[in-house]
Amino acid sequence: MKRVCVVTGGSSGIGKATALLFAENGDTVYEVSRSGGDVLAADGNVLVRHLTADVTRSETLEAAYKTVFEREGRIDVLVNNAGFGISGAIEYTDEADAKRQLDVNFFGCVNSVKAALPYLRKGGGKAIVNVSSVAAVFAIPFQAFYSASKAAINAYTLALRNELAPFGFRVSAVQPGDVRTGFTDARKKSAAGEGVYGPKLERAVASMEKDERNGLAPEDVARVIFRQAGKKNPAPLVTVGGKYKVFCFLGKVLPARAANRIVGKLYG
Repeated sequence: MKRVCVVTGGSSGIGKATALLFAENGDTVYEVSRSGGDVLAADGNVLVRHLTADVTRSETLEAAYKTVFEREGRIDVLVNNAGFGISGAIEYTDEADAKRQLDVNFFGCVNSVKAALPYLRKGGGKAIVNVSSVAAVFAIPFQAFYSASKAAINAYTLALRNELAPFGFRVSAVQPGDVRTGFTDARKKSAAGEGVYGPKLERAVASMEKDERNGLAPEDVARVIFRQAGKKNPAPLVTVGGKYKVFCFLGKVLPARAANRIVGKLYG
C-alpha cells in the first residue's frame, strides 16, 4: 500500500535523500523544513512536496501535519531528521548556542512527534524513525552538546517505543557515522578558548570534519531509514556503516574508561 510519509529537515543531506527514496518507491512524501521547495520528477510532476515549518515552533509543525492529513487522510511514517551541529570547548560554549543545539536536535524531535501522533494514530503505518548518531554512543571532544543531543534522542526513542508499543507503533532510531553532506560546512564552530586548549581544539574539529567529508553517502543512511520504516519489528537502535557498527559494539563491551580513552586519542 502506498504510504504517506513526512520527513523533517528534508531539504538537503540525509533528509532529502530519504524523502526521495520513499518517493521513488511509490510513497507520497512531504518534507518539512524552514526552506526548500517541491522536488519535481523528470516529467514535471511533484516527487516530494514541501511544507514550511520550524521544528522549534510547535504551532508550525501542527499546521504542517494538519495540512498533510487534510490532503491525504492519513500519515503513516514520520522521519525526524532535522538538526544541525556546533563545535567548541564546553567551557567556552555560549549558553544560548548550547540551548539552541538541544532545542533543534532533541526538542525539535519531541515537538514533531507530539504534533504528528494524533494523525499517525489514524494511519496504518504508525512508524517513527528518529535520526540519531554514533556520537550518541561516543561523546566527541569539542562536540559535547551535539553528542548530548543525540544521546537524548536515543533515550527518548527507547522510552517512546515502549509507551507506544501497545498502540501498534514501531519506533526506532538510526545512528549514522560520518556522512558527507552540507552538514559539515553548516556547523557553527567556535575557536573560543584556543589560548587555553591550544592546537588540540582545532585538531579535533579538523579531524572530525575530514572524516565527515570522506564518510558515507547520505543515500546509504536513507536506505537504512527506509528499511526501518518498513519492518514489522524494527531494532530499537541501528547503526549505519560497517566500521561504525564495530565501534558501537566495542562501546558496549569495553569498560567506559577504555572506550572513552580511545575516543580521546582519535580526536586528540
